[in-house]
Amino acid sequence: MAAVGGAREIVVIGGGTAGVRLAQRLAATAPAGTVNLTLLGEEPHAPYNRVLLAEVLAGRYGPEVIALPPVPGGERRGVRAVRIDRADRLVRRADGGVVPYDRLILATGSNPVLPPLRGLRRPDHDGLPEGVHAFRTMDDCLALSAAVRPGTRAVVIGGGLLGVSAARALAERGARVVLAQQGEHLMERQLDRAGSRLLRTQLEAWGVEVHTECRVRGLVRTADDTRVAAVELADGFCLDAELTVLACGVRPRTGLARAAGLDVRRGVVVDDELRTSDPSIHAIGDCAEHDERLYGLAGAALEQADVLARLLTVDPSARYTGTRSLTRLTLGAPSPEAQPEIPLDLAAFGETTPLPGDDTVQLTDATRGTYRKVVVRGDRLVGGVLLGDLATVGTLARAWEDDVPLPPTTPLLHLLTPDGGS
Repeated sequence: MAAVGGAREIVVIGGGTAGVRLAQRLAATAPAGTVNLTLLGEEPHAPYNRVLLAEVLAGRYGPEVIALPPVPGGERRGVRAVRIDRADRLVRRADGGVVPYDRLILATGSNPVLPPLRGLRRPDHDGLPEGVHAFRTMDDCLALSAAVRPGTRAVVIGGGLLGVSAARALAERGARVVLAQQGEHLMERQLDRAGSRLLRTQLEAWGVEVHTECRVRGLVRTADDTRVAAVELADGFCLDAELTVLACGVRPRTGLARAAGLDVRRGVVVDDELRTSDPSIHAIGDCAEHDERLYGLAGAALEQADVLARLLTVDPSARYTGTRSLTRLTLGAPSPEAQPEIPLDLAAFGETTPLPGDDTVQLTDATRGTYRKVVVRGDRLVGGVLLGDLATVGTLARAWEDDVPLPPTTPLLHLLTPDGGS
């Protein structure tokens, strides 16, 4: 169903990082008059950098600061796609409208995981109870920001990247924060035990009370059943909570794809051309599963968008072969009086837990609050963790991303020196 003049109708569902990056790259690479682009964004806000939501919650940035550059072409905000008609190549919208496509790109992202907690859901009520918030969208962020006050008792459930960021941001707003993590240590996907211990020390120095190996059983409502007043742990102990933040991970949004009959496993399955099981439909970002892997990282979403834009416009041979992404986080001190006063920089990449036979080098400086570790397998750098001092991160990340042999004459300890052994 081509538009007048032979231009292809390309429709992107999703106004997040992946969808916006693709729209920008298509506008930059497509020859004039060859593409009519429509981006459907469910949120009413201008597209924004989701990675920086914690900075908005902390009060460091206003929402306008994290807005992404304007999307060229037909951006439509507050429009929810409800069905894909593959036979007629139409996207059906919640308002009854339809959008035709020649190529459709799913960039639907992910939803927050809502744990099966007693008291979280009731059959006669939609949504979350008053006082309970997810932390995934700008609306979540603004609602939390409006609710928090100095001295507010806040419980964050989940000690991954999102939970740690939310806890720090709430502490910066003056809340009394408890972070409850079911696993053995914080940020288990990115950090080893030593790195996690240092991160925990920093959070506790900023006033965040951290509990690991701590399973939450349910939510306790007020006597009038209007809101949640406490978080109940598995041992029966209750944490008072005026605010409860659910930061228990995310799950790919695959409902549209599944209903359309596309191949969906954990995510929407795509090949090296980022095609789904329907050759006219592609998927990128958090919702896409490539080579049995879900990334859930901004770096992978951007790389997928770049590859797909080239493939659809100027380079039909472009292929996506996977992303080697580095996780980076800066935790600012919650107040000028907080100790330590300097921000905590964190970077992690690859495999941070060594296998038998791997070489490991680590340096710890308790006085400066820094920790550096790399894992080497054979002649290759396979992972690393750096906290507090990222002077070597650029060189290390390049060596890991390029997957090149390390110089045989370079002592492994030099990998952690400021020049990264170069």
